[in-house]
Amino acid sequence: MVHIGTVVMGATDVSRAVAFWKAALTYTEREPGTDDWVVLVPVEGPGVGVALGRSTSPVQEVPRVHLDLYSDEQEAEVERLMGLGAERVAWELYPPDPDFVVLADPEGNRFCVIDTTHGG
Repeated sequence: MVHIGTVVMGATDVSRAVAFWKAALTYTEREPGTDDWVVLVPVEGPGVGVALGRSTSPVQEVPRVHLDLYSDEQEAEVERLMGLGAERVAWELYPPDPDFVVLADPEGNRFCVIDTTHGG
């Protein structure tokens, strides 16, 4: 059996990315990181890790892989994340009546905030 242990994302400024994702997810460093590589894990309990590694490749406008963050208070969560440095993305691919909002972290990595109360 296999399971997802860590999602890896690139960043030109690993320290900035670490600060954002630690605050966004209430994560902490699994062990002391370096300027080039840090693995974050949930402060409490099990969960998927987020690793941030130095990358010089450009951000994908429509990424093939991204994070979905689930919330039953989507707008409040979007505002909180924007207060931490996230930005709304002008997303032309929204369906009618979407249950998600596309944001970008301070490094430009796209992610979505999903409204878990949508439609039900």
